[in-house]
Amino acid sequence: MFPEIIPARGIRDGIDVFVQHIVTRYGDQLQAMSLPFLHAQVWLEELLRGSPWWAVVLAVMLVAWLAGRRAGLSLAMGVLLCLVGSIGLWNAAMQTLALMIMATGISVVIGIPLGVLMARVNWLRAALLPALDVMQTMPSFVYLIPVVMLFGLGNIPAIIATVIYAVPPLIRLTDLGIRLVDREVLEAARAFGANPRQQLFGVQLPLALPNIMAGINQTTMMALSMVVIASMIGARGLGYEVLLGINRLEVGRGLLAGLGIVALAVVFDRITQSYGHRVSKGGQR
Repeated sequence: MFPEIIPARGIRDGIDVFVQHIVTRYGDQLQAMSLPFLHAQVWLEELLRGSPWWAVVLAVMLVAWLAGRRAGLSLAMGVLLCLVGSIGLWNAAMQTLALMIMATGISVVIGIPLGVLMARVNWLRAALLPALDVMQTMPSFVYLIPVVMLFGLGNIPAIIATVIYAVPPLIRLTDLGIRLVDREVLEAARAFGANPRQQLFGVQLPLALPNIMAGINQTTMMALSMVVIASMIGARGLGYEVLLGINRLEVGRGLLAGLGIVALAVVFDRITQSYGHRVSKGGQR
């Protein structure tokens, strides 16, 4: 038996005491800070569930057309959503869609600025890369424990856990896109008198947009993979239907909910990919 040099019990007890201290001292403040996000998520969910189904389908079709400028893509996205509704999963799909929009939106707000900073500040990149590795490889159940302790059960811990799991690809690909911008292009921008802000918003971000869209695509796919795990801490939607199927050994229920998740994944994937391809072709021209 390998000798226990560092006592694991002491490490575990120290971590538990630290987390309990945070919960006791800052729990109320963290709950108050999370309320605006909770209200926004509830409002979005009520909007999606309360709107006529055809209005939601038309809105998704419009977004798909604006992203890819292809009528076939737009029609296919509408058909997929109608298929989800036709098997009785419309309300659950709208709950999942609201959670996805919130988690993806927060990931974009966090991921793109951090990716830009990583590309511009080398020491920050060196510090963040190991943290991103841990976020991507750590089993999600591990960080669900402190999140649930801090925020209880419900949508807020589900959103936080989803963002932690899904944001690293966006940060990495934003950093990569900024770093891949041709130095000669930046030198030309400087020669024309562009300041750092103008270089960032006028040159670097537009040229890095295909990589950023690829990051958003990966983030949405990873966020969707979290919906079943999020259902274990109180998030409703298609993931909860899968969880019920597991608990009750109802294969059909779990399979139909899984197909609904696949349909939403295809919608997100095709829309983000189409916009990324269109931006890439426009940049090449």
